[in-house]
Amino acid sequence: MRVDINHLQEGCILSEDVFSLTNKPIIPKETILQDEHIKVLKAFLINDVKVHPRLHNGNLFKPSELLTENEKNEETQKPFLKQYLSVVKEYKKMFQSWQAGSAVDIGQVRGLLLPLVEVGLENSEEIFKLTQYVNKEEYQFHHSVTVALISACIGKKQNLDKGDVIQLALAGFLSDCGMSKVNPKLLTKSDALSENERKEIQQHPLYSYKMLEKVTLLKDSVKISVFQHHERLDGSGYVLGTKSEKLHLFAKIIAVADVYHAMGSDKPYRSKKPPFKVIEEMNQDGFGKFDVQMVKELTNLVTKLSIGNKVRLSNGYIGEVVYKDEMNSTRPMVKMLETEEIIQLIQYRHLYIEEVL
Repeated sequence: MRVDINHLQEGCILSEDVFSLTNKPIIPKETILQDEHIKVLKAFLINDVKVHPRLHNGNLFKPSELLTENEKNEETQKPFLKQYLSVVKEYKKMFQSWQAGSAVDIGQVRGLLLPLVEVGLENSEEIFKLTQYVNKEEYQFHHSVTVALISACIGKKQNLDKGDVIQLALAGFLSDCGMSKVNPKLLTKSDALSENERKEIQQHPLYSYKMLEKVTLLKDSVKISVFQHHERLDGSGYVLGTKSEKLHLFAKIIAVADVYHAMGSDKPYRSKKPPFKVIEEMNQDGFGKFDVQMVKELTNLVTKLSIGNKVRLSNGYIGEVVYKDEMNSTRPMVKMLETEEIIQLIQYRHLYIEEVL
């Protein structure tokens, strides 16, 4: 949404770079605006900017007037986001306690995660909007919570029974607990890892397994899938280079959820990619590495478009979906609202859907 800078407030998140008479942006996209940013915009005589519809704290952003009664009702009917942000905050505390040497308290984990999973499975579309609330500093904590939720969604689509969906969510949630045993500086490093640093990061599934190995209340399926979640069907993954026939179903699901969220989130060393672009890359570059059925389930969840949906394309234009081919679900036929031109995205490979509005 485009907003007059006089209506901006702290916590707004830029959805595109802001340029003046410069080759580089004066403020890059995805910046969480503070008072000094707004002063800079005014100093450069910027009239308006594009921002995300929600503030950094998750609240709906209403630029020029109070929320209407309908919008207030909508906010009160969406407890999921606040619950999610609360769980992320608590996960961060857990992670810090693991860094200090505390053991995993599986009772605490279950009490924190399972209510969120229950609500999330009823709001699956909301789960795939959560990456807009991830910032680089908090990535690790958002990642584990969201991987648990996405994994549970895929498991439900696979018709797993409720007990297995819960175990799958627990495995996703705990898959990166071993990151707490990695040098903390590596978790926030903004440039490329050295070979030794990369090898240390790749030990985190083993560290996770060791943290969970003696937790008697956890099923073996959880422990095994935590250890295997970075393995790949063709044996190109880590820690052991295990191939398809020896991989647990849960590990195959978590692998897909993990990569999708990682690519679609801001991380210390690179910016996020739009969800439809992530799905395309996973389908193209992940062939032979990921379970085809799990990628298909994820694709269906992410690209749940209907005729009439408004979308923003990567060139900034807004369009309306007029036809969707299930074989190319990331590239529907779109009517541009400004010109009424109808384009088939399958014929315009340089364009992709940036956001469903």
